[in-house]
Amino acid sequence: MSKLFFRYGAMNSGKSTALLQVAHNYEERDQSVILVKPAVDTKGKTNVVSRLGVSRQVDILLGPSENLREAVAIKQTRHTDTGKPIACVLIDEAQFLTPAQVDQALEVAIYLNLPVIAYGLRTDFRTQSFPGSQRLLEVAHTLEEMKTICRCGRKAIFNARLTDSGKTKEGSQVMIDEGTVRYEAQCAECYLA
Repeated sequence: MSKLFFRYGAMNSGKSTALLQVAHNYEERDQSVILVKPAVDTKGKTNVVSRLGVSRQVDILLGPSENLREAVAIKQTRHTDTGKPIACVLIDEAQFLTPAQVDQALEVAIYLNLPVIAYGLRTDFRTQSFPGSQRLLEVAHTLEEMKTICRCGRKAIFNARLTDSGKTKEGSQVMIDEGTVRYEAQCAECYLA
């Protein structure tokens, strides 16, 4: 039986880079993968983009009302026709999945017998769970924290939203590439300061 994995971490913990490395590892062994990204993530448009400068086009750009299991099944059929069976499903920015899509990711692992590795943030800039992340924490077979450090050198677990006027805890949960807004991984002490 395949499993659903949730690999989570604060900003800049290397989630997208790790996803791209896992894809490379499978393909280097002549196996195919399906890369998925929620459409709400507009950074990189139809690509998974790493801050290291590596990018790759996704196979499925998943809208909020689309069924992940059905989309993977269609891609699986097309890939099987090429002679290379799918070995794994990799999901970037998994915090943007809907809870129903997380349940569908679990179904992909169980009913389609494909391992699913979802990478994403655990919480937003207000320290509140994203709906997708919350559901992944509830149903994933395996939870793996990806670590990064704060400017002060301690382990970073929070994502601070920074604007021209400083740190803010106000605003919509999702704000991607919006003008002067940026994010920084911080430890608890720096986040609360």
